[in-house]
Amino acid sequence: MLRSVILAAARSHRVERIVETAPVSRSIVRRFIAGEHAQDALQRTRELVAAGLAVTIDHLGEDTTNPQQAEATRDEYLRLLDALHAAELTPAAEVSLKLSALGQVFDEKLAYEHAHAICAKASEAGTTVTLDAEDHTTTDSTLEVLGRLRADFPTTGAVLQSYLRRTEADCRELAVSGSRVRLCKGAYKEPESVAYQSRLDVDKSYVRCLNVLMSGAGYPMLATHDPRLVAIGEDRAKWFDRNPDEFEFQMLYGVRPDEQLRLAQLGYTVRVYLPYGTQWYAYMMRRLAERPANLGFLARAVTSRG
Repeated sequence: MLRSVILAAARSHRVERIVETAPVSRSIVRRFIAGEHAQDALQRTRELVAAGLAVTIDHLGEDTTNPQQAEATRDEYLRLLDALHAAELTPAAEVSLKLSALGQVFDEKLAYEHAHAICAKASEAGTTVTLDAEDHTTTDSTLEVLGRLRADFPTTGAVLQSYLRRTEADCRELAVSGSRVRLCKGAYKEPESVAYQSRLDVDKSYVRCLNVLMSGAGYPMLATHDPRLVAIGEDRAKWFDRNPDEFEFQMLYGVRPDEQLRLAQLGYTVRVYLPYGTQWYAYMMRRLAERPANLGFLARAVTSRG
């Protein structure tokens, strides 16, 4: 119930204004966000790579409503990739991309063209791109764009969400040679008709999907902080005779950092999802929904006078 309330608040412009204009402690935002600017993301990336971690960087923004905003997002990614290359942070650092930020909602062709330009720049920089998953209404469009991008850039990554009922079948379609697939639980409010509602059902689906990906010919990217699912991932990798360089774990910046380092020290690739930008509100609220216990941090920040 609390998760549903938080996700509803994530789409509320009134709540957004309250939170963004409140004297929110910087430590709250910094817990999950690298900062507002690309240079902030570069600095955090340097620190993470130095610690033995890989990185995927997301420029926050998903409510793009016009071509000018979409173009600005494209240009931000192009500059970011140039900066990563100049700083010699590729290929340890890649980028994650929401097609909605490139205009998917109002012009899918435009979104594809912008994504293609970003993938081309990533290829020049010696790295790659992963297309983030969003709410279920965009899944078919995103997978269609993914297929077109992979014709020119085969390493373009997909993201599938285990809470969607369709995802096990999507995993079977995408578990092919060279296919990079990030499997996560999902962080959007979805109707029961398309998504499992209980945590147990979502977790069971995650394990089924994990088995499909691990048994396939692709490159699974297991995005989870759940200790049980991490342990199952380690076990399934051994069961399917996968070496540590044949899959990876992914975790969010600011979430279980000690576990990230522990897994990396065991020889696994651990990729940290590192967001930056001014449009942090919706992202932060989804992180709170994943772990409602964190809501106390936000409540104290909003009511703080300092």
